[in-house]
Amino acid sequence: MARRDAHARLPPPPPPPLLLPLAAAWLLLCARQGVGAQKVRVEEELEAYPNESVDLRCQFIDGGGKTKLTQVSWIWEPADGQRDNIAVYHPTYGQSFPNLSFKDRVIFLHHNLENPSIRISDLRMSDAGRFTCEYATYPSGNEQGTTTLVMLAKPKNSAKVVTVQAGTKAAVVAQCEAADAKPAATIKWLASVGGNHSTSTANGPDGTVTVRSEYRLVPTPADNGREVTCMVDQRTQDKTWMHPLRLSVEYPPSVSIEGYDHNWFVGRLGATLVCTANANPAPTTVTWTAASGPLPNTVEVDGNKLTVRKVDDGVNTTFICEVKNKHGASRHQITTHIIEKERLISSGPSTGAIIGGILGALAVIGAIVGLVFFIRKRQEDADAPPKHKPPPPVKSSGSTELLNKPPELPAATEMAPLSPGDVYYEPTGSDTVRNSGGSETSGALNGGGPPLPDDDDDLASANHEPAPAAHIARGESFVSPAMYV
Repeated sequence: MARRDAHARLPPPPPPPLLLPLAAAWLLLCARQGVGAQKVRVEEELEAYPNESVDLRCQFIDGGGKTKLTQVSWIWEPADGQRDNIAVYHPTYGQSFPNLSFKDRVIFLHHNLENPSIRISDLRMSDAGRFTCEYATYPSGNEQGTTTLVMLAKPKNSAKVVTVQAGTKAAVVAQCEAADAKPAATIKWLASVGGNHSTSTANGPDGTVTVRSEYRLVPTPADNGREVTCMVDQRTQDKTWMHPLRLSVEYPPSVSIEGYDHNWFVGRLGATLVCTANANPAPTTVTWTAASGPLPNTVEVDGNKLTVRKVDDGVNTTFICEVKNKHGASRHQITTHIIEKERLISSGPSTGAIIGGILGALAVIGAIVGLVFFIRKRQEDADAPPKHKPPPPVKSSGSTELLNKPPELPAATEMAPLSPGDVYYEPTGSDTVRNSGGSETSGALNGGGPPLPDDDDDLASANHEPAPAAHIARGESFVSPAMYV
């Protein structure tokens, strides 16, 4: 326990002697760099183009006014490890331009040490690099600030078609180039034909880059005239440069003969055949011959057109058309059959009539479908239950029983006096007929026989029970009012 207490009371070991000078030097270097960055004000980066001018601004900022400026120099660093003085200004000895390549192109904008900005004219691509504005001061020593000059070059864009012959191997059909650009351009292709492209670059002595691209495909006659577009993107361009090209694929002729309608009858005038050729380049020669020998005397040839002035049995032969261009020759033939009389060809219905008939049929079908739908809808509505409820039964005031009675009839008006012989029926609970003379007759309504039995009397006699007395108010009697007979 005593040993541990003694060890705890020992002072910490001193730092190694070499660490203190290194730490002090590092702090001094950081302080000097911070002060220098604040005292010399320059622009970090500038962009410029060849044949233009650029201003490199530099200003010394001394807040306390204790620094004495002795001289300022502009140092150019085109590459790592290379430093050349291009401009020097001394308040006593004036200005100097020691580098011959900048001597006639550099000037000081202000003849003072506080603002020694310069202008470089007639810029070249080789001027790109780091430009350092360096002050010789007292007592702090040299102070400096660096500006990086980036030289840009717009590309010289071009595109062209390469004429090829149709074949079975891939060939270059179009080329595109973006020359002397900085930074390097990017080339793309927009095409409706199947193919691919390859790109190559070449560096120039002044730092520019030339990019070339070639579009390749297996050319066929169908590719002739199709379009491909070269697209170039580069930093200095406001938008993509686009140049469309139409492919040029050459191939030998393909031939066909048109105009024969199978109605060459004897005596027909002006029957014509036309030899049509598809070729690139265009055909150089078109030749008409007949399989039977020389062309008949009634035939005239004008380039690719053969005309029979008057049809006869002499033109009952096979006509041959042969076409040539620099890539080869092709031929086609057709046999004409001469008939004695003209074949009457009935014309079919016109397109308008066909379309009208189709529309009419569609209209009739639509009307039938609509009628069937309407009839079925009516039937469904008739078979469906009513969509409203009947009114509820009326309850009598002061009673909870429902009264199912017919509506009350209006009160009878005053009865007119009876004439002699008139008979009326009086509802008094018994069947009594009273005539106009005042005498009563029972059963008078059934021809003088006994009184007619009532329905309630029959029901009561059948059940051998007396009928209950009816308690019906006079105003609520089910018996109709008095009627005239």
